[in-house]
Formats: sequence, structure tokens, C-alpha cells
Amino acid sequence: MTDIMITTETIAAAEAVMGVTYTPEERAQMVGNLEGQILQAQQRRNVTLANEVPMASRFDPRLPGFAMPHGADKLVLSEVTATLPQDDEDIAFAPLTHLAHWIRTEQITSLRLTQIYLGRITELNQKLECFATVTTELALAEAEAADALTRAGVNLGPLHGIPYGVKDLFDTNGIVTGWGAEPFRDRVPDSDAAIVKRLRAAGAVLLGKTTVGALAYNDIWYGGVTRNPFNLNEGSSGSSAGSASATAAGLCAFAIGTETLGSITSPSQRCGTTGLRPTFGRVSRAGGMALCNSLDKVGPICRAVEDTAIVLAAMNGYDPADRSSIGAPFVFDAGVDIAGLTIGYLPEAFGEGATSVDHAALAAVRNLGLDVREVSLPDLPYGALMNILYAEAAASFEGLTLSDLDDTLTWQEDGAWPNTMRKARFLSAVDHVQLDRLRYVVMQALDGLFQQCDVLIGPFMTGPMLVASNYTGHPCLHLRAGFEDLGTRSKASLGSGKLTTGEADSAGQTFTVPQGISLWGRLYDEGPILNLGIALERVLDVAHRRPTFPK
Repeated sequence: MTDIMITTETIAAAEAVMGVTYTPEERAQMVGNLEGQILQAQQRRNVTLANEVPMASRFDPRLPGFAMPHGADKLVLSEVTATLPQDDEDIAFAPLTHLAHWIRTEQITSLRLTQIYLGRITELNQKLECFATVTTELALAEAEAADALTRAGVNLGPLHGIPYGVKDLFDTNGIVTGWGAEPFRDRVPDSDAAIVKRLRAAGAVLLGKTTVGALAYNDIWYGGVTRNPFNLNEGSSGSSAGSASATAAGLCAFAIGTETLGSITSPSQRCGTTGLRPTFGRVSRAGGMALCNSLDKVGPICRAVEDTAIVLAAMNGYDPADRSSIGAPFVFDAGVDIAGLTIGYLPEAFGEGATSVDHAALAAVRNLGLDVREVSLPDLPYGALMNILYAEAAASFEGLTLSDLDDTLTWQEDGAWPNTMRKARFLSAVDHVQLDRLRYVVMQALDGLFQQCDVLIGPFMTGPMLVASNYTGHPCLHLRAGFEDLGTRSKASLGSGKLTTGEADSAGQTFTVPQGISLWGRLYDEGPILNLGIALERVLDVAHRRPTFPK
């Protein structure tokens, strides 16, 4: 039996929380069988479900009639002829294409490159708080193994000997994987996540675990607040906080992030990195912390567009260990001509609130001679889909809410996980089913949008696209497009019932910080957004600018 007696007055009070209204007669009819319904829920709660237990239902972004755009993997990279710089900082900030060329031609060893990055971590990590764990001995051993292969005439590909950081959501055998949250800070897995295995097979060298906002939200973790290298007074945004901060500051060649709702693109916007959120299902999440089974995605955070293609190619592929994995060939050719692409934009995205950087990016696309046209989306309550995220996240960490361990998390504001997950207990299951049906309508809406254009361009918070495209699974590339002078910005929040990215303090000191632009593409066809991104990167000419740090 339940701990409380259900009365008509109890039901009447609950109606206000649930947003429904019943008559006195209807309430009286419910009294006799509500206790059984609650008892069943309590019995289910007595069954502990580990984080890795998936949902039985699976999200598939493909509508009826969908055909994979490609039949086989293809990766064609640009030719590199640059010689190795003398300055270690120039080496550290070089794109992956250059680093791979220098290692392959034995202009630099993986060991030296790894030592350069480890030295920068030693120098800057205390300021940035972007690495939760540095795996120095492992990194040096993996680098020496890569060099031994090089000397033997073996090269594993463009990531051979390249040092990287992985978001501290992914299991690493014998290495703390604490998910940024106090209850898990001593968690040590006994196996590697799927992507860690794939990157090792590609020859990449693990420098350590980059910080994650607690339980994949924001930039606050049990070790502090991860900082934006371009303004150390503000957080790096999240939840791939450390991956973006470390990459932007040249502490690694690239890093791995995840996105449920903006966790790759938002810190890339804040820190000026290039983040690629691939199509849902393309990259295995096995061995990674689950926040929302139907939304979580894995992608690279780099300093150049072509670099993201290199990393995605290494991680791509079907994995039966991930229930939502979808086998999809990844095709990228750096030499593809973008002439003939139709680029769409939502006019409201470039209205009030759009910045000079946003307008300059749109103008640059026009100047490339492409067909640029206004497109539209149907008027739907896209923001209502957020309740799916709240419900899935609250389910993934139900134990924290019911045991009060959520009180141990550092961040306890209205928009933080503890309060958000508690509120989610009052979401209606009936509404959740209806939200799933609305999600299908939104899938149809975005399918219609990409019948109007090949690529959509817009600011990070373009209309409903941040929410809509995350729920439909469409890919997004976010790249640096310019700089603005802004005051220190506040953290992102879900406190208002929707994601906000943080307001800038215009009253105090300003800082020159990067701003980006987003490119969205069709399902399982990241090539066009990558090729357009390379063209924009070239004409905007701002990717090379580095943060500076006070001595």
C-alpha cells in the first residue's frame, strides 16, 4: 500500500500540478484505484536500473521511404605540403591534416607532439580546469608505440600518433570516469568505451579525460568551473566544457564531445572551436554515460572543419552494443566543388538579435556564388519537445532524486539538474506519448525544410533549430565565424523551461571573444555542410586566431 491515503482533495490538488481539471464525480471515481497505480510505480522503483540499461523503444530518425545517401565509406583529404614549424605553439595549434603529414613524413614524432601537449596541459590546465584526469604515462606509452609503427613503415591513418582528449563521460579501463558529478567521482570502469577503442585502433594517443558539466549539463563539475580560453572570467559552456576549452587553447589536437541539446555546439560557440554533431545513431555510445537514450550523440571538437571529418571517419560505424546504432557510410571529399548547393536560411534568424558576425557569414555564402534563399518551417510548438529531455534525464538518474544524493551536486540553482529532475516526476506519461507523436511531426517538418535546400545556415540559436534538429537527429556543424567584444557571460540554464545560453554583462569590462555560425544538413549526409564549412572557413579567415593568457 502507499504511504498516503488518496482522497478527492488529494486529486484536486494534483490537478493544478498536472494542468488538468476533473469534476467532483470524476475524482470520486478515481479514489478507489489510484492506490494500485501508485503501488505499481513503487514496485518498479524497487528495481534498480543501471545507467547502461537502454530503453526498449529506439529512436530512428529515418522517415518511411528514406534511402541512405551513400553506399560506401569515402575519405579524401586535402593535400598538405607545409613543413614543420620551429615553434612548439605553432605545432600545437596546427590542424590535424598538418600534424598527420608531419608524423607520416617523420618530421615530428608522436612522442614529441605528445610532450608538447602535456607541457601545455601542465602550464594551462590550472587556469582552464579543462582536464579532469591527465593520463601522462599512458599517453607517452601510446606515443612510443605509434612511433615504433612509423619506424616499421606502418601508418594507421590520419590519426596515427595524434594526441586527443575524451570527454569524461566515456569509460576508460582503470581510469576514473566521474561524469563530472560528486556521487560518481571515484567511479573506475574496467573496460573502454567503443569510441576509445576505435580511436586507439586509428592510432590516436589519449592525453586524458576532459571535463564535463555534471551529468552532461553546463561547465560546473566537482573540480570547479571550466573556463573559456578567450575570457577566463566566464565558463566555457557545456556540457563538453573541457573538450572545447582544451582544444581552443591548444592543449590537444582534438577532443571528443557529446550532444543531447547543444553540448557540442554551445561550447564551440563560446570557445571558438569547430564542433560537428553527427546524425543520430552514426557513432556508438556504448561505454558512455547515458543522459537521454533517444537524444545523445557523439562528435568531434576541433580547430578546423576538415579535422572534424577525419575524427568522425575514425569513429563512424554500426555497433550492436549501442541499441540505437545505425550503420551509415560516411563520405567526405575535401576537393568537392560546392557550386550547385542551395543554401537556405530562416529570415527571422537574421532579424532582431542577429549579430554583425551572423550577417557577415550569410553575406560570405552569397559571395561564394551559391543559391541562397529564404526557407520556412511550419508553426509548431518545438519547445514543448524539451519535456522529452527532462523525462529521459530524470529516468537516467532517478536514483539520485529518490535517494537525495542530488543534494551533493555543486550546482543547485533553479535551472540545474536537481530541480529539473525533481520537477520531471510530475510530467504526464500521456503527454509524453503525445510528445513522441509531435516529434514525428517535427521530423516531417525538417524533412520538408531540406527539400527546400541542401544546407541551412544560421546563428547557434536559430529559431527552433537547436531544439528541432536535436530531436530529429539531423547533423550540425558549428564553426568560428568572427569575434565580438562582450562582457562576461552567465551560464546556460534550463530554469525558464527552455535552454538559454547566458547573457553578457555589458556594464563592466569587455573581452574579444569568438562567435560562430551553424550549418545544418540532411540525415547521414554530412559532406555538404563540411564542404561549405571549409569554404566559409577560408573566406572568413578567423580560425587561426589564438587565445592569449596572462603570465
